[in-house]
Amino acid sequence: MTTGSVLWLFAVSVGASALGGMLGMAGGIFIVPILTMFAHIDIRLAIGASLVSVIACSCGSAAPFLKGSLTNVRLAIVLETATTLGALTGVFLSGLLPAPFLFFIFGVVLLVSAKQMLTRRREPEITPLETASKQWVRRLDSSYPDRALGRDIPYRVQRLPMGLILMYGAGLLSALLGIGSGVLKIPAMDTALRLPIKVSTATSNFMIGVTAAASAGAYFVRGDIVGPIAGPIALGSVVGAILGARILLAISNEKIRLLFVVVLVALAVQMILSAFGIHLGQGA
Repeated sequence: MTTGSVLWLFAVSVGASALGGMLGMAGGIFIVPILTMFAHIDIRLAIGASLVSVIACSCGSAAPFLKGSLTNVRLAIVLETATTLGALTGVFLSGLLPAPFLFFIFGVVLLVSAKQMLTRRREPEITPLETASKQWVRRLDSSYPDRALGRDIPYRVQRLPMGLILMYGAGLLSALLGIGSGVLKIPAMDTALRLPIKVSTATSNFMIGVTAAASAGAYFVRGDIVGPIAGPIALGSVVGAILGARILLAISNEKIRLLFVVVLVALAVQMILSAFGIHLGQGA
């Protein structure tokens, strides 16, 4: 592999991970189509490199988000159990359902998620008396600092059972399609659990590394993680994730929400087109 190719992979991963890290879904979902469509890399090798990118992105953004008190670690551990179970189910079901059907369903889910995220514009607030509940679920409640308001904003975790079901579905679809589950985790946390968008993003970033690590082992054993490809992508992902985390801390919740909805719609269109055999960016 030439120096130019290595630099190109590094630059691509920096940009993809900066955007993905800022939105809580890492850069893997962008890296796979870029590697397959423009670099003509085999899809299995692209997915292997994408998993490495997700792990690196999660690690790179973990420190800034934890330092900024945005990541809800206790909630992440609870939700990740459902996501991992869904991913394991998806591994067993892979190959039983036709790919076009999965792409179409995934595209529809993304469009519905985008619509749901646009319907709620204000972050929920709770009173100090509500946080005093002794129920174990209330131990998942927390707060995050809002730079614009100059104070901590408390939030309550709502409808946890529904959130766990959606997390299971996110892991299931992620394994079936070979993509990161962050793109579905954010809408689930936003619409079901009613978390502030910044908390959803940071917590998702913390979770996706665990999910990707569970899958990366299988790809490594099969030889689908190639050093010359995965190496520069991993390095660029760390740099991009740190940049994305700093941008997230600086911009408003509504701008993050709007940007995420735009990305959801774009991905949904691509998935639905793929279901009908239309691939953007590829020649005949």
